[in-house]
Amino acid sequence: MILPYLTANLPGIGGQIKAEPEDFFVEEIPLYAPAGQGQHVYVEIEKRGLSTYVAIKMIARALGISPGDIGHAGLKDAQAITRQTLSIDRVTPEAVAALSIPNIKILRVNRHHNKLKIGHLAGNRFVIRVRQVTPEALPQAEAVMAVLRQKGVPNFFGEQRFGHRENTHVLGEMLVRRNAAEFVAHYLGRPQPHEAPHIQAARQLIDEARWSEALAQWPNNLPDERRVLAAIVKTGGQLEAAFNALDGKLKSFFVSAFQSQLFNELLVNRLDRLDCLENGDVAYIHGKGAAFVVRDAAVEQPRADRFEISPSGPLFGPKTLMAESEPGQRERAVLAVKGLTPDDFKLPGLKLEGARRPYRINLKQAKAWWDDGLWVSFELQPGAYATTVMAEIMKNQSPA
Repeated sequence: MILPYLTANLPGIGGQIKAEPEDFFVEEIPLYAPAGQGQHVYVEIEKRGLSTYVAIKMIARALGISPGDIGHAGLKDAQAITRQTLSIDRVTPEAVAALSIPNIKILRVNRHHNKLKIGHLAGNRFVIRVRQVTPEALPQAEAVMAVLRQKGVPNFFGEQRFGHRENTHVLGEMLVRRNAAEFVAHYLGRPQPHEAPHIQAARQLIDEARWSEALAQWPNNLPDERRVLAAIVKTGGQLEAAFNALDGKLKSFFVSAFQSQLFNELLVNRLDRLDCLENGDVAYIHGKGAAFVVRDAAVEQPRADRFEISPSGPLFGPKTLMAESEPGQRERAVLAVKGLTPDDFKLPGLKLEGARRPYRINLKQAKAWWDDGLWVSFELQPGAYATTVMAEIMKNQSPA
């Protein structure tokens, strides 16, 4: 899904990001400082060219512990240099400080009482280089950033959310629909041109329902898919076995991607009123993460102008606070066209109760400068995508 630009009336600068890991720097802004005591070792690392998951596996292997003993507050890009804090249980600070792992630097070691969990951070700080542009790009980037500072950055879920096959939202929808046949078709079958020939061949066998042959040829570097396929073979082709064999975290990830796609659809239609409240909106309170239904938009709008609150969209679930009046009608229509309701997201073994996500985010500490390429830096709240900011500045894709 190619997303529209809030700043469509301003030219993009083009160019390229992430040509080298050094071109994309991300640093976590911690939510709190370690207490200096407690059972968990807090370690700030700097990693180069590694995903958070890969870094955690490497550290766990070096310490002789399970990756599950390591907590993190957020996932960071692989094609980047990133600094983030991890919490590690059942080790000593000395053992962590002594680690020597390629492409991972140990910066600081401390102790704290609790394990880090997703969302335990105040935000992220980005420093990004854009290559293949001329100095004229600087005033153009500054003009775009001025609009984003005033109106906010559209809080779209980035393409990373939808996987390298760009279908995680489809898989989530099939889980919500309990449609095992379509889930298996999209998860295991339907080869794509960018995939290696041996993977395409195995997926083609899935499309032909040749389960045992597909399992014999299935690549070892796709273990989650192999587990699902093995369950289908074991049950003599019962496709419903796929749901039971699928890892719970993957189920949650896929359904979350479906929620994200529906949110993006609603945000596309709200883009021209991104910073304006409507009666019936659910306003998101940025300082608290709470939300309330707007009864009088004119009364609440000054708070939105100060970026204390913003209109929000649903991450659908059985306990989602739904908007009312016209905003509520739009939210329900997005589900109704698919024949679904919020209660359909109540799935066995998953706790996806639903939530609200602000339609916009505050672009903080934003600046741009020229130094053998265009550089931009800014801060974003947790869960926001720097690629959305860069898309507005660069405009390398034709808008929807």
